[in-house]
Amino acid sequence: MEWFNALLADNRIFTPNTIAFYWEGLVTTTQLVFLSLLVGLVLAVPLAIGRSSRHRWISLPIYVYTYVFRGTPLLIQLYIIYYGVVFFDGIQETFLWPMLREAFYPALIAFTLNTAAYTTEIFRGAIKATSRGEIEAARAYGMSPGLTMRRIILPSAFRRALPAYGNEVIFMLHASAIASVVTLMDLTGAARFVYARFYAPFEAFLFAAAIYLCLTFAILFFFRWLEKRLLAHLRPQSG
Repeated sequence: MEWFNALLADNRIFTPNTIAFYWEGLVTTTQLVFLSLLVGLVLAVPLAIGRSSRHRWISLPIYVYTYVFRGTPLLIQLYIIYYGVVFFDGIQETFLWPMLREAFYPALIAFTLNTAAYTTEIFRGAIKATSRGEIEAARAYGMSPGLTMRRIILPSAFRRALPAYGNEVIFMLHASAIASVVTLMDLTGAARFVYARFYAPFEAFLFAAAIYLCLTFAILFFFRWLEKRLLAHLRPQSG
């Protein structure tokens, strides 16, 4: 870690003011990623159930939504939402305008819709992989389809989807770096500010990369711990 210590020793770059910018960017990045993942997860569960439906009038619109948002770049989606919202007639006279004119909320909408699409497909695959024996056992106990979904299918699907969903969380953290293109002062935006002020791209962006790396390791550690807790019954018992 000598390079990191040398990086921090650069007093020309890391003043209290610049550290405050990095801290503000870290808070903004954390809020953006956490809220988009939370709302996206809430949206993805019913969408995944609908996507697994045998009725095409339910599954087809959800398929189109996931296909569009998984098939186009997140950056393009962010641009469309951020710049396109002003083209809605009368939007500037509504109560939504004070929020939508701020960069954070269009970015939150774009990130939420994107992660909801990916999470929907992750959960749909996990739901489809549910053992037929589990469903038949639930029916034998007299469970209704809704109760079977809530008590049997969804908990089992969540455990199976956990590794893939952990990758989605990391992807969203890394993808959040593009939020700075719409003037949002996130972690990457803070690094751009330091670079523009001191003309030191190596130090500015390397420090931001180190913070992203620490966040990624924290997420990996959390999901590995969660997998061990939820999948403990699958590990072979000693003795």
